[in-house]
Amino acid sequence: MIQWIIGPSNARVGQKNKITRRWALRGTRPFAPRDQRSKSAYIFGAICPQRGEAFGPILPLCNIAAMNAHLAKISAAVEPGAHAVLLLDQAGWHTTAKLNLPDNITILPLPATAPELNPLENIRQFMRDNWLSNRIFQSYDQIVALCAEAWKPPRAGCVAR
Repeated sequence: MIQWIIGPSNARVGQKNKITRRWALRGTRPFAPRDQRSKSAYIFGAICPQRGEAFGPILPLCNIAAMNAHLAKISAAVEPGAHAVLLLDQAGWHTTAKLNLPDNITILPLPATAPELNPLENIRQFMRDNWLSNRIFQSYDQIVALCAEAWKPPRAGCVAR
């Protein structure tokens, strides 16, 4: 049996956050705070629409070691006897020969110039626009806590339960 797992996608969330659009009354200018500090965390998200599951560990770095840890977690989540197919963009840590690819996972690379083909990109943008932007994070722990809150599947809309 093949399980399609979409992602993993990596989203940086931190003190140098993006300013996003906000609704405001005509003639007014909404307040949007911006921070110059540089602490950040990365959400490594993956979803399996077939099983209705999602998980997204929040890690301090986005590199090959973090990707290997995430692949191990995905591999453990795959049902025994099943094989997972991951849709991935062509980021350096997704395509390197240094990845420890488990036997029950196959990577299906997406075209380099088409991140919109990965549905997780839409979820990531939705989380940023609605819960993780236009705010000042006081500490790394607050960044991690808010990322965990934003990633909760029913709230983020990524899995119907």
